[in-house]
Amino acid sequence: MDYSRYTGLQVVKHDKGIAEVIMGRDGKLPAADHAGHGELADIWRDIDRDPDISVAIVRGQAKGFSAGGTLELVADMVDSFEHRARVWKEAREIVYNMINCSKIIVSAINGPAVGGGLAVALLADISIAAKNARLIDGHTRLGVAAGDHAAIIWPLLCGMARAKLHLLLSDEVSGEEAERIGLVSMAVEADALMDSAFDIAAKLAAGPQSALRWTKHSLNNWLRQAGPLFDNSVALEMLGFTGPEVREGLAAVRERRTPAFPPGAPF
Repeated sequence: MDYSRYTGLQVVKHDKGIAEVIMGRDGKLPAADHAGHGELADIWRDIDRDPDISVAIVRGQAKGFSAGGTLELVADMVDSFEHRARVWKEAREIVYNMINCSKIIVSAINGPAVGGGLAVALLADISIAAKNARLIDGHTRLGVAAGDHAAIIWPLLCGMARAKLHLLLSDEVSGEEAERIGLVSMAVEADALMDSAFDIAAKLAAGPQSALRWTKHSLNNWLRQAGPLFDNSVALEMLGFTGPEVREGLAAVRERRTPAFPPGAPF
């Protein structure tokens, strides 16, 4: 399998069927630009087809797991129907391609994990967070509905009450707290993160692959049943990119200030 076409992702193969999917480049916090957002969707099809891979560990860089989408990507979605339509399709494919990938996916979450990167982190079959990691679904802070992955997975992982608390307020959740409320599989000290990810990946890679993959497929039927909920959330997120709130949210991010959203809503 040739992964050379990817510009925002690297695939590093290790022994015994383990591979790393590495987001971003050394020294930078990974952020998805126009090309990178699509790559986050495509990579899971390639991993699924790669006979050399049994388990994939997805991680970011030393500075963190993910910064979400670039400001250029967000601005272009605000201004362009074509960009919104493409990102809508890719956002759906990130989720569904991870759910349908037959290979086991392990996420190793360090530093900030935001936006589409957070979707990848939490949709992994086993999510391991550094205790000091910072998980942030910042959609409502930006001025759009919590789409991406939130509606399909957060209530199942941590319950509706917690999901609403964190998604409506765009609250930051530490890796330690994420483990406590069931948002991630486990939390470890930061210096043990990658060792823990590789230890679990090695156990999975040495296991009965058909049994493991069919177990994943069966469990993920819970997520497939929630597909209409997810599709609705992503559609409403994209609708939000046409309104005034996201323009103010984007301006506030650029100007490093608290947003002053317009009062009221037509809905």
